[in-house]
Amino acid sequence: MRAGAAPLLLLPLLLPAASLPAAPAGREVRVRDTAELRAALRDLRPGTTVLLAPGTYEGGHRLEGVAGTEKEPVVIRGADPAKPPLLEGGGSTALHLSDCSFLRLAHLRVRGFAANGINIDDGGTFATPARGITVESVGIEDTGPRGNHDGLKMSGVAGFLVKDCRISGWGGSAIDMVGCRDGVVESCRFEGREGFSASNGVQMKGGTRDVLVHRSYFRDCGSRAVNLGGSTGLEYFRPEVGDFEARDIEVAGNRFHGSAAAVAFVTAASARVHHNTIHLPGKWVLRILQETDLERFRPCREGVFEDNLVVFDGAVGTFVNTGPRTAPETFRFRRNAWWDAAGTGRRPDLPVAEEDGVAGVDPALADPGGPAMRATSRDPRLKGKGADAYDPPPRGR
Repeated sequence: MRAGAAPLLLLPLLLPAASLPAAPAGREVRVRDTAELRAALRDLRPGTTVLLAPGTYEGGHRLEGVAGTEKEPVVIRGADPAKPPLLEGGGSTALHLSDCSFLRLAHLRVRGFAANGINIDDGGTFATPARGITVESVGIEDTGPRGNHDGLKMSGVAGFLVKDCRISGWGGSAIDMVGCRDGVVESCRFEGREGFSASNGVQMKGGTRDVLVHRSYFRDCGSRAVNLGGSTGLEYFRPEVGDFEARDIEVAGNRFHGSAAAVAFVTAASARVHHNTIHLPGKWVLRILQETDLERFRPCREGVFEDNLVVFDGAVGTFVNTGPRTAPETFRFRRNAWWDAAGTGRRPDLPVAEEDGVAGVDPALADPGGPAMRATSRDPRLKGKGADAYDPPPRGR
């Protein structure tokens, strides 16, 4: 949670239980309306699957201490993936999972919540994070619309997977992580919308480490499509305060269009950004920043930017924005391809010399700026560059 963030105002579960049988472990519970859903969520055990029929349900649900197991997770999902149920109204957040483990959300839609779309946290027990959480094929729309209100908020979550999700229209970040670790964001789609303030697409801060963001699409995601780090109040760091906001983050195989900057390294260490296709950023290609004055935090350092395909125009005044108290000399730029779509022949001005960079080769993009954006040029100098050349690791990590 960002410093100064307002507490969540969730609708209490005060409705009487509907006449549903108790759900033994391994059983499916089918629900058709909000009352049945609330009753089912009160009786979650390892192996329970709650299936929501197509339709509209109220949100405002809080699950606390719900624990599945690795072999028998708790699952809450739409019964028909082609017609995902919609959670709308009923509270300021659709679902709040607090101190839960081995729980999967799938084939759901969430729309129009003022605080956060979905909030997942460790319940304030920093030493014991929420574990084994999966959010898959979930759509989150119209969160906020302005201010510190995130589509998916995660604080103190470890061993997580966010996959095949679509988030559009938010106030703060599409996904905001504080003190999260050992997780993957995969094959998601993030699209900013008119009327929503959209500070970031994916933000990882507050001690977040060992996270992979890959194979996703970012369109007009505000100031920073991916924010590697940030500025977090010390009391919110998880599991403890170190000397970084984010560490060992990998951003790969993504497609970016717009945003003031595609990527920002902010009080970050040892992050790697590679094999992405970046199309027409609004002001900078990337930023290297230090957004805290506390001496305990070491300078933003040791980032790697390599094998990316960058298409820019006159909107980019400075390729790499470097702020005070950073260590840009420790960054490495390798084998990136740079194309000036404005036709002026401009080449990138980087804080350190690039190794084996390529400039001035037109990638001949198909679907420029779109989710299927790809280079059609057969020029051998572009081989191995951009999202098309990304080879994902086995099992997503």
